[in-house]
Amino acid sequence: MLSDNVSRIVSARVSDPAAVAAAAARRVKAASLFGEHGKAMIIAADHPARGANGVGADPNAMADRFELIDRLCTALERPGVTGVLATADILEDLLLLGVLDGKSVFGSMNRAGLAGSVFEIDDRFTGYDAETIAAMGFDGGKMLTRIALDDPATPSILENTARAVNELNDRELIAMVEPFLSVWQDGRIRNDLSTDAVVKSVTIAAGLGRRTAYTWLKLPVVDGMERVLSASTLPALLLGGEVKDAEAAFASWGKALKQPTAQGLVVGRSLLYPSNGDVAGAVDKAVSLL
Repeated sequence: MLSDNVSRIVSARVSDPAAVAAAAARRVKAASLFGEHGKAMIIAADHPARGANGVGADPNAMADRFELIDRLCTALERPGVTGVLATADILEDLLLLGVLDGKSVFGSMNRAGLAGSVFEIDDRFTGYDAETIAAMGFDGGKMLTRIALDDPATPSILENTARAVNELNDRELIAMVEPFLSVWQDGRIRNDLSTDAVVKSVTIAAGLGRRTAYTWLKLPVVDGMERVLSASTLPALLLGGEVKDAEAAFASWGKALKQPTAQGLVVGRSLLYPSNGDVAGAVDKAVSLL
């Protein structure tokens, strides 16, 4: 199956590039952002475009595109999974395989803040734009918005995020903003996951743009999620991040999902690369929390 899928993708890309647009045009769109469980369950796979290929002890786990696509196909076919978030290269592969029917699709917009770079905070928009997201018939776009109070690049990040929020809201598409309060430590950007810092990031992100009717937040699960999810009335999706203790992570997700603004999960590596290798099992367990 894996080799067949790769052959189909490569054959189309080489001999019929227009097949991508054709696949997008005939895709059956999701009737709702939510599943029968009443929440969103979105699989995230936009990490490689930022050079963040590591999972656990393997620094190159997500760099094998053939395996990543295979794992994504497994995850997307599980009951209760409602959508996917990725960059154009990955979403086009999935379109060519015909596995996005009935799923919500979100395009990743800013990927220039390469992991570990000296310019990591300067996360310019190098992926999807609102015009293309609309043209492809997708549901929205996601923007990573790291706010470093001691870095002069931050105002540009906020301005560019606000512009994307405006352009998506104008098209009645979801603007999924993923904010962090971040700091430079030993030459690397670190996200401050204290409750106070996450609350502040929420209040800043929620105010970006001239309209917020279609703005959602994508937030980490930290201590004090009641405070975090009370910092805005915008719908929030909970992100998974790098998970070291799966049982503790699932428990914290389940607790946070009980808050009124929490509308579901956006999880990537911890479901696509679980420690026991059982992608279907990990996805099914996450769905059970909903």
